[in-house]
Amino acid sequence: MQEAQKYSRYSFLLDRTARRVKQYAKQRFRELGWSITVDQWTVLKQLFDRGELNQRELADLTFKDHPTMTRIIDLLSTKELIIRKAHPDDRRSFKIALTQSGQQLVEECLPEVQSIRMKAWENLSESDFKEFKRILDSIYDNLSL
Repeated sequence: MQEAQKYSRYSFLLDRTARRVKQYAKQRFRELGWSITVDQWTVLKQLFDRGELNQRELADLTFKDHPTMTRIIDLLSTKELIIRKAHPDDRRSFKIALTQSGQQLVEECLPEVQSIRMKAWENLSESDFKEFKRILDSIYDNLSL
């Protein structure tokens, strides 16, 4: 039982840290007066990096379920940051792409988002970072489906 309690504590710490990272980013987005959420940012960034994607691809890349991704896409479309295009190979599907405004928003926000991420790594050495990455990769691999 001791072993299970120890690992439960580590899981709690991992969850707590992930929530803090998101809360910090959410707070900074608000302070900067941005009209997007952290979840919306992740979708915009994937489209910026990868180009047009379908909804399933976006959901997989951002670890969102289908209903959540639909809501995010609807909101970003209303804000005219993305557009839906007919899928060339599937009439029942569509591709999602950044609009010019979406492209500009990502370019404007990117330096600050990078700064937000760097805040999390303050006071960690390169050795710390490498060990942390190794551990997270191991946990991820252990839980691969």
